[in-house]
Amino acid sequence: MAAVQSTEPDRVDIAKTNTTPGEGYDKKCIFCKIVNKEIGTELLHCDEEISCFRDIKPGAAHHYLVVPTKHVGNCKSLSKEHVPLVERMVEMGKEILQKNNVTDLSDVRFGFHWPPFCSVTHLHLHVLAPASQMGMMSRLFYRVNSYWFITADQLIQLLKSKGETD
Repeated sequence: MAAVQSTEPDRVDIAKTNTTPGEGYDKKCIFCKIVNKEIGTELLHCDEEISCFRDIKPGAAHHYLVVPTKHVGNCKSLSKEHVPLVERMVEMGKEILQKNNVTDLSDVRFGFHWPPFCSVTHLHLHVLAPASQMGMMSRLFYRVNSYWFITADQLIQLLKSKGETD
């Protein structure tokens, strides 16, 4: 079971981030608007490559979304070249959890909803902890080995294998 001391995430100074939409921005995308501070969602992390914020409908005590700062389509649109991005997203998820006193990273779920089962087309990694304490509906929505949810490790393996049989 994850050791959780606080549910308040550390705040991050994001004063140096880009505030004007440009390349890699989709004006219809809610996550692009969040990253560009057009919506009052607190950013827990924001740099040129990766941003992180809390999920609006948390499925666990700690439920964060890690997104590319520039718009990238859903996980089905990715290629082998996106493996480093997905790996960096996972690392950022781990860092955010550790900053918020989640010490048991074996009781964490990292994953993506598989299209058409995703409500936002901007690539986003769900980071949930402690996974052992998720409610019944969260266990269903973020179910491993389902048609609608793929773990980060499964996606990385899938992307690495792309092109090998093409």
